[in-house]
Amino acid sequence: MNLTLRIATEEWRYMARNRVAVAGLLLLALLTLVVSLTAFEQQRNTSAERDRYQTQANDAFAAQPDRHPHRVAHAGHFLFRPLSALAAFDPGIDAYTGQTVFLEAHRQNGMSFGDVNQSSLLLRFGQLTPAFVLQVLAPLLLIFIGHAAVAREKQSGALRVLLAQGISSRQIILGKLLALCSIAALALLPTVLALGWLAYYQQASWLLSTWLVLGYGLWLLIWSIAVVLVSALVARGRDALLSLLALWTVLAILLPRGVADIANVVVALPSKFETDITVARDYLALGDAHNPDDPHFGAFRQQLLARYGVAKVEDLPVNYKGLLSMEGERASSELFNRYAAQTFNQQQAQLTLVDRFAWLIPTLALRQLSMAASGTDLLTFQRFLEQAEHYRYTLVQRLNQLQAQRLSYKDDTNPNKENRIEHSHWQQFPTFDYQPESVSTVLQRSLSSVGVLAIWLLLLVAAVFAAGNRLGSTVK
Repeated sequence: MNLTLRIATEEWRYMARNRVAVAGLLLLALLTLVVSLTAFEQQRNTSAERDRYQTQANDAFAAQPDRHPHRVAHAGHFLFRPLSALAAFDPGIDAYTGQTVFLEAHRQNGMSFGDVNQSSLLLRFGQLTPAFVLQVLAPLLLIFIGHAAVAREKQSGALRVLLAQGISSRQIILGKLLALCSIAALALLPTVLALGWLAYYQQASWLLSTWLVLGYGLWLLIWSIAVVLVSALVARGRDALLSLLALWTVLAILLPRGVADIANVVVALPSKFETDITVARDYLALGDAHNPDDPHFGAFRQQLLARYGVAKVEDLPVNYKGLLSMEGERASSELFNRYAAQTFNQQQAQLTLVDRFAWLIPTLALRQLSMAASGTDLLTFQRFLEQAEHYRYTLVQRLNQLQAQRLSYKDDTNPNKENRIEHSHWQQFPTFDYQPESVSTVLQRSLSSVGVLAIWLLLLVAAVFAAGNRLGSTVK
C-alpha cells in the first residue's frame, strides 16, 4: 500500500507541474461554480415568478362577479407547473414541456410556453447546467489529464525500472488510478457543495441530493478507471488520447442522441395536428351537451326521468341543463383521458426502449437517474398533468353541479333572463395543490440506473486487474 501511495504521490507532483492539468481543473471548478450560481438564481426567479402568476390566477378566478356557473367553467383557469428545488441542477425535459396549462370545460389542453419555443435555436442543442458539466465536460478533463498516466512510463522506459525495483504492475496502475480519482473528486466537489447548499437553504431533499452525488461519483469513477485502463493498454500517450476522445465522443454525444432517434422511429408518435383531428372527430360524435334536445343524450334523459318518476325535464327537481353538462363533461373527459393515456403509453414505450440501451450506454443510465432525482423527467411531468386534469374535472363538475342545484331549468332556458349566482361560490373553491412523488418512490424508480453504473464500474475494475497482469508480462 505504501508503494501505491508513493506512485500516486509522484503522479500528483507531475500533475501539479503540468499547467494544463492545473488550469483545466481550475477552469472546470470555476465553470461549475458559475453555472451552478446562474442556474440556482434562474430557478429561484422562475419559481417566484410562477408562484406570483399562480396567485394572480387564483385571485382572478375568485374575483369573478356574479355569473352563470357554466360561463365560469368556460372562462377557465390557469395552472403554473411548480419547479423542483433540484431542477436547477438538471432541468431535464422542462425546457421542452412548457410552463402553464389552461383549464376549461369540454377541453383538455396541453402545456404551453416551453422555453425552447420562446428562445433561440441554441437551446435545442443543450443547456449549460451543472449536470451537463459533469456528464460531458468533466470526463473530457479526466481524459486530457490522465491519458498518458501509464503510457508515459512506457515511452520513457521508467516502467521497466519500476518493475525491476520490485513494484508490481498492479501497484503502478492503482497508484495512477488513485491520483486520477482524486482529480475526479476535486471536480465533483463544487457540485457537492452546491447540492448541499440547495438541500440546506432551498429545502431540497437531502436523500435525493446524496443520490445525485452518488450517481455522478460513480460516473466520474467509471471514467477515471477507463482512462487509466486505456493508458495501460496502448503503447503511447498520443494513441491513448485519440482512443479516449473517440470513446468520449461516442458515449457522451453520438450514442445518446442516436438511441433517442431510434426510439422515435421504432415507436413513432402521431403529430399534435393528427391527434387533435382525431380527438375533435370523436368529441363531435359524443353530441352537444349544451343542447337539451340533442339525440345523443336521449338515453341519459330517459334514465333521468325514470329515476325521478316524471314525464318531462321541466318537472325535474333539479336543472336538467346542469345535469346534462355534467354528463357531457364526464363523457368528454373519458375520451380525453383515453387519448392522453395512449400518448403516455407510447412515450413510456420509447423510454423502455431507451432503458434497454442504458445497459450498454452508461450515459443514458446517468441521465435517467439525474432527471428522476431532480424531478425533471417525463414521469414527473406526466404526474403533474394527471393531477391538473383531475383538478380541472373536479372544478368543472362542481360548477355544473351549481348550475343544476342553484338555477331552475325554466329560467336557464329563457334567453331573455340573466341567470347568475353569487360570486361567493367560486371564492370557496380550493386552489390547486400539486403533490410531488415521494422520495422513496424516486429512489426506487432510479435504482436500476445506479445498478447499471455499478455493473460498469465492476467490469472496468476487473479489466484494470487484467490489464495489470498484462502490463507486467509485456514489459518483461
